[in-house]
Amino acid sequence: MTPNRNTSKIDFTLVLILMLLSLASLVAIYSANSSFVIKQVVFYVIGTAIIAGIMQLDSDQLKKLSWYLYGFGLVLLLLLIVAPSSIAREINGAKSWFTLPGFSLQPSEFVKVFLILTLSKIIVDHQEKHISKTTQSDFLLLLKIGGITFVPLLLVMQQPDLGTSLVLIAIMVGMIFISGISWKIITPIFGGGITLATGVLYMVIWHPEWLKKYLGVQEYQFGRIYSWLDPYNYQSSTGYHLTQSLLAIGSGQTTGKGIGTSEVVLPENHTDFIFSVVGEEFGFIGASVIISLFFLLIYHITKVALETKNSFYTCICVGVISMITFHVFQNIGMTVGVLPITGIPLPFISYGGSSLLGNMLAIGLIFSIRFHYKKYMFSSDE
Repeated sequence: MTPNRNTSKIDFTLVLILMLLSLASLVAIYSANSSFVIKQVVFYVIGTAIIAGIMQLDSDQLKKLSWYLYGFGLVLLLLLIVAPSSIAREINGAKSWFTLPGFSLQPSEFVKVFLILTLSKIIVDHQEKHISKTTQSDFLLLLKIGGITFVPLLLVMQQPDLGTSLVLIAIMVGMIFISGISWKIITPIFGGGITLATGVLYMVIWHPEWLKKYLGVQEYQFGRIYSWLDPYNYQSSTGYHLTQSLLAIGSGQTTGKGIGTSEVVLPENHTDFIFSVVGEEFGFIGASVIISLFFLLIYHITKVALETKNSFYTCICVGVISMITFHVFQNIGMTVGVLPITGIPLPFISYGGSSLLGNMLAIGLIFSIRFHYKKYMFSSDE
């Protein structure tokens, strides 16, 4: 059927959601530290240009680029490890950034999106090759997904960057669920993983001496868990950020104290703890607005995934959903004490060029999906 030329190829609903997120970001950053607002505007402009470029690429072109981008991301991570401190200095104990004149770059923020593309291609190619599924083919696909994720995961852990490592794992888990691998294989693997994590947490709390004796874990490495479980006993050290965050959010009550009236001193309040600023200055209502915007974003991407008939596009949507959902859940969770602090920014809201541009790149993929498949929305074929 002839494409419907009267149908818009631009996803204006997604445009609106992104505009509202950008507005919320600028207001929150202005409240936290007004000196970063202009830079955030510049990052949003650059991100918009990235979206415009990505929109031009269809599924075949994205597939062809996936391995090149994946390889490029690994090269950047490797260079980061061997780079001298003059261009890759440690920040907060992690060597995660290239620090160059005029700008800084965190490669792992882009590697997350490259991983989504590569895993999507692997899953689709495997499904096309193994039309009749078997236990052996499912195990093979699981090994492919795990292997492709493990390489960047290992490099990111070398920095070390626990937060990004967890995001890569979250992306992998989401892609495994959409891959078509039998639940007979998935269930025991994830069941075992949950049991192991529960066991480790149990030993950290009740028998830390076992971990010290048999695994060589040092005392200071327990600090982040202990300060999460009982932050007020560690208020002068590892629990400082959490206690201040709880105080800020709690003091905002229902409507907040008003823009630019923060009273609680909180380091990194324009980046990782931007949600604490929102809670203090705009209260429960402001925090609810932010959460609602993310809900609308995730809902919309889910809708795109369900509407498209292209398996590659569906996998991309699931990867982006997994990445953004984990970021939001982890960031907000750590600011209210539900989860340990891992240094993950709040997508589209926190200040940060690499984080924002990485997320805009991911959203660009969603715009690309809508841009290309809506041309044939009344056709029986993809």
